[in-house]
Amino acid sequence: MMRSNILRHAAACRVAIAARPVQIASRVSASALASSRTSSLAVACRPFNSLLRFYSSESAAVSEELAQSDVITKFRDLESVGVHRAIVRSIVNGMKYEDMTTVQSLTIKPALAGKDLVAQAKTGTGKTLAFLVPIIQKVLESQPDLAEFDRRPRNAKSDDIRAVIISPTRELAEQIGAEASKLVQGTGIKVQVGVGGTGKRDMLWKCRREGCHILVGTPGRLNDLLEDTTSGIAAPNLQALCLDEADRMLDVGFDKELDSILRLLPNRRDVPRQTLLYSATMPKDVVGLARKYINPSNFEFVQTVRGDETPTHERVPQYIIPCRGFDNMPATFLELLRREQQAARDDKTKLPVKMMVFLPTTASVIAWAFAFRRLAYQDRTIPKVSDIHSKLTQATRTRAAEDFKRAQSAILFSSDVTARGMDFPNVTHVVQIHLPGQREDYIHRIGRTGRAGKEGKAYLLASDNEIPVARRRLPGLPIQRCADFPSASIDVSNANPDELPPSFKEIRGAFSKTPSDIIQQWYSAYLGGATKGVDKQDVIYEINAMSKNVFGLDEQPGVSPSLLRNLGRVDGLRVATPEPDRYHRDGARGGFGGRDQRGGGRGGFGGRDQRGGGRGGFERKPRDGFEAMEFAGRESKSSRPPPASF
Repeated sequence: MMRSNILRHAAACRVAIAARPVQIASRVSASALASSRTSSLAVACRPFNSLLRFYSSESAAVSEELAQSDVITKFRDLESVGVHRAIVRSIVNGMKYEDMTTVQSLTIKPALAGKDLVAQAKTGTGKTLAFLVPIIQKVLESQPDLAEFDRRPRNAKSDDIRAVIISPTRELAEQIGAEASKLVQGTGIKVQVGVGGTGKRDMLWKCRREGCHILVGTPGRLNDLLEDTTSGIAAPNLQALCLDEADRMLDVGFDKELDSILRLLPNRRDVPRQTLLYSATMPKDVVGLARKYINPSNFEFVQTVRGDETPTHERVPQYIIPCRGFDNMPATFLELLRREQQAARDDKTKLPVKMMVFLPTTASVIAWAFAFRRLAYQDRTIPKVSDIHSKLTQATRTRAAEDFKRAQSAILFSSDVTARGMDFPNVTHVVQIHLPGQREDYIHRIGRTGRAGKEGKAYLLASDNEIPVARRRLPGLPIQRCADFPSASIDVSNANPDELPPSFKEIRGAFSKTPSDIIQQWYSAYLGGATKGVDKQDVIYEINAMSKNVFGLDEQPGVSPSLLRNLGRVDGLRVATPEPDRYHRDGARGGFGGRDQRGGGRGGFGGRDQRGGGRGGFERKPRDGFEAMEFAGRESKSSRPPPASF
């Protein structure tokens, strides 16, 4: 089987050089090209003018030994390959970094040589420095006077942008901007950040007053700035373009903005520029994006996937806590929090609890953060609570992120805006409430803990109705079933309130103060598909039970007639009155569609996980180097994850 896989991959690579030959980088063996995403070595494909050669294992071992002198692994050695001493000083002395990560070692040098770059690298592997170093060096080479700190030019302009860096989220763009500002401290380079959710006028005023050499931003705001002929933002002399987390940008629908930005920037035939594209995965749409941006005659494809280094999501212990219903989840989370806090107090070698909690909707984030702030006010042992979601202003989101970064012990409730790229130090726990939309989201969320060699834990709270979906959606992951939380298994709807554990009374007291409009948004979001793949009738019973038993309502929130029609034949919904709903919270236990009414579930109603496995393998033979990238990011049938074990 292994031999046939190797032969198939070798054949694919031979076809891949039909339009433009490629070469295996000297730092890896030919057999590395024969492996897929689970390759034991980093793979780099380089264009060259001779035929592709496949090395024997003996000659490959020799070439790897000889290649060691070609690989830079220490930041202090960057000066030897032409990186300005001010940049090296900022990294080594200012940021206290010594050793490079794999993606930094493999990409900085070819980028410094002027190559366009497509790099497949996972989040949290040091990509930001990997692309910032060559970009800043290129700007300094074009304007040497910027390197003189004592002779910093005062005529920087907003229409002389030399580098543009595009990032999928506001938080990640601001993080990249902050990192770039640290690197250019010993130079005259000006870095500006343009993201949605902030005042455009203030950003433009700052940009015009200080000038801009490197512009970092999100696709929407960058497109707006470049389209606006009155903004003063322009890049007629653009030298470098970087796309970070390219797959994420396409996932969230930024393809139109990216196409528009490409049209608004100078044509690379008229104004040559270097393009650096980084992506955690290489699906077809990312390969298509690379075709538009990358110079096909002068680029390298670098894949940094090492088999001898266990991925972060496999190093972090993972647990799933089955909860009887949605209304068990808040009390179960409170029990989990207190249990982990006690474990940290008992073991002085453990870090204080610093927890990120991911929820499926913005309204859920707001409601849970609101309730647990009240709990923290009553119980001073609960860490400080903050939240980040799309409805906050950018200034508020930035402040919350910075506060959480600095905190030793804290809880951050968040939507997926912080799931990728954001670096929060010393996060000890990641908790996911309900199933994420897809397996990749689950993995990226877990990547917020267990970073930089630190320990971490990951918990997933899923209702009994979600467990079958979880088994289909999360195969091949080392998730252990954890059934020793009493709060998770109680039948809340049929229990005597006086016999419930005190944590349920605490939860209800905190959640019952949630504003009515937030509850309405929370309720509607679940009806709109917040829990994908779960039977919609079961979801209705669950959110009705939670409305009564957690939020303390006597009747469920109302829904619009149009939504009721769209949901089809379901029970347990109430049509909203013309006036805004005013919910009663006097504790009456009248039933309105709790879980005790649900009976048997009707099965799934069309989640993405029910389509069956992807086709994998060879759908067609790659035609060029770009399709070789697509091949490198594709799982074959034999490499599909095994079924879930929980």
